Amino acid sequence: MPGLTIGDTVPNLELDSTHGKIRIHDFVGDGYVIIFSHPADFTPVCTTEMAAMASYASEFEKRGVKLLGISCDDVASHKEWIKDVEAFSSKQQSSPGGAKSSKVTFPIMADPERSAIKELNMVDPDEKDGKGVSLPSRTLHVVGPDKVVKLSFLYPACTGRNMDEVLRAVDSLLTAAKHKGKVATPANWKPGDRAVIGPSVSDEEAKKMFPDGFETADLPSNKGYLRFTKV
Repeated sequence: MPGLTIGDTVPNLELDSTHGKIRIHDFVGDGYVIIFSHPADFTPVCTTEMAAMASYASEFEKRGVKLLGISCDDVASHKEWIKDVEAFSSKQQSSPGGAKSSKVTFPIMADPERSAIKELNMVDPDEKDGKGVSLPSRTLHVVGPDKVVKLSFLYPACTGRNMDEVLRAVDSLLTAAKHKGKVATPANWKPGDRAVIGPSVSDEEAKKMFPDGFETADLPSNKGYLRFTKV
């Protein structure tokens, strides 16, 4: 579905939320924000996702990343649903690798008219409510300080998001931004692994940028384009 995607400026919408009125650009400020939608309150997969977001909130906060939820339910519904989310999250803490926090500390925006989810490209074309109106998809946009979408996930209603992957992707974005786009992260990268040096960086520049050196993969083409370095 056409609409907001990577490289686009997120619309500066003002919406009611569980934390009062929020204008998106003001909320982003000079940091990073994850704007994520869920199809509906009081639904099974959404409850597990919101509980997972609550448990990961401190990890995102360490990285200077704020969380901002949205769905088509109203604020009163969100506030009642949060009680279920926090109760479920607290029960997970007794299990191995359970949640670190059970509290939903981030705002959840309301969009009962379903106009904001259209502007944010968060509409599921297949999922409908009882009146046949489209519900939000499981969309997640990572928005940078310039108010531009840096990364997007789009999941169907039947598939819950993997928060470890969201956190890994955020770490990748922050790593690339720190090095001004001169490095990228390879497949299955995680913090502490080696990154790859971008093709726009010559070997001479790379030697200056990375004093600990880099390793060039030995490939049949002998083009020397796959270079790994610690960051």
